[in-house]
Amino acid sequence: MSTSKILPYASVVVKLLKGPVEYVEKGAWEKLLQYKVELTGFLQQLGLLLVLDEQDGYAFVKHALSEDDEAYVSWTQRRSFSYEESIMLVLLREMMAEFEISESASRELIKKRREIKEYAELFFKEGASRIKFLKEIDRLIDKVEESGFLHKMENHEMIDEQKFRIRKIIKAKVDSEALENFQQQLMAHAGNAVPAE
Repeated sequence: MSTSKILPYASVVVKLLKGPVEYVEKGAWEKLLQYKVELTGFLQQLGLLLVLDEQDGYAFVKHALSEDDEAYVSWTQRRSFSYEESIMLVLLREMMAEFEISESASRELIKKRREIKEYAELFFKEGASRIKFLKEIDRLIDKVEESGFLHKMENHEMIDEQKFRIRKIIKAKVDSEALENFQQQLMAHAGNAVPAE
């Protein structure tokens, strides 16, 4: 097959179908911006919408049609989160909101695992065992990283010193309305312990 027949933005389409693309992936990001009009048109033919936030530096695709529609085709992975995982997402989103109103010169929000755990402790009431409780918080952090909302910057021999970048895509997945609603629920559920699996 002749390479001239391959779409110049094919690699970006493949990346978008696998997950979000961020500005830190320089080559893919530049190609995405260069071909955003063509990409939008091509993805629409697949029943997908390109969601692009140039300011925050992320892009992802979502379905243009509802599941009830006859022409609906599922291209992207659906993830469902437990109540505790949802709380962790909202807490990370809250950290992002606080970071963005601060006077930080940095574009990225980077936190150590220890700092995320300390922040989470304010919202999760610990159960009988503190060690078990902290392990559960670690599990939630790992789950959120696996889901693509945290990016591990470096490994550290001390697990609590691991650094994570909180990915801005979280702003698209947890919008300000969802954040507000969840904060109200958090206040109501603040007394509940996190159940261990």
